[in-house]
Amino acid sequence: MADQDTFTPFQYVPMPDGPPVRKKRDMPDGLWMRCGECETMLYRKVVAENLEVCPECGWHFRVGAAKRIRQLSDPDTFEELFDDIAPDDPLAFKWCGQTYAQRLRDEQDKTQSTDAVITGISYIKGRRVALGVMNGDFLMGSMASVVGEKITLLIEHATDERVPLVIVGTSGGARMHEGALSLMQMGKTSAALARYDEVGGLFISLLADPTTGGTTASFAMLGDIIIAEPNALIGFAGQRVIANTIKTELPAGFQRAEFLLDHGFIDRIVPRHELRSEIARLIDYCKA
Repeated sequence: MADQDTFTPFQYVPMPDGPPVRKKRDMPDGLWMRCGECETMLYRKVVAENLEVCPECGWHFRVGAAKRIRQLSDPDTFEELFDDIAPDDPLAFKWCGQTYAQRLRDEQDKTQSTDAVITGISYIKGRRVALGVMNGDFLMGSMASVVGEKITLLIEHATDERVPLVIVGTSGGARMHEGALSLMQMGKTSAALARYDEVGGLFISLLADPTTGGTTASFAMLGDIIIAEPNALIGFAGQRVIANTIKTELPAGFQRAEFLLDHGFIDRIVPRHELRSEIARLIDYCKA
């Protein structure tokens, strides 16, 4: 029999007092995320493959303009227009020790976009459309001179080309940094839509979370057909402002898409997975 001191199929290692400590495996950051509605921990890749919708409860996460375009457009069909229009700082605006000009540069670096909207021509299930998508990642998708100009030019392009117009609203309202110049875009975009309507154009307005302020008070609510994603926040003034003004408690779900549908402000609510098919169906129906 072998000597007990020389035959050791494993080795004993002295352990410190207390339970054994297992070394934590390094885990890359950003693999998991929490749903804001059901609070389930979700694998980020699964959420991305599900069009940024929670697979557990159906909560629609906010998405940026570039991702939204990929979700809506047929592959490799989007052609950007008016991407050479860049913002300025007409009021030399400053706040909290920062200039508006510097903030614009920071936002451009962060989003790789010149301003809070991307416009172009695309195909949705084979239907050619003029497509504009606001970018909530750029200064909360606020509407200022460039946003108003690009949307107006897109509407005019749709008017000349006689193609349907689809605009995705995702906005925190008018941008205070440009003052009245920002508010002017409400009238400009609305007037362009009136001319588009005169030639029989079809405008489908898609309201995503959130669509508020001057965007809601202008082109976003002027669609021939207005659709919204589930639970999208849609309104003009904030809930606290309204509650303090009218001195009463607001109804449950106030300013959410479902509330607006019940009160006739929008035409239908369409989950993100069905948007492409629904937009194509609406275009075909209105052409018939």
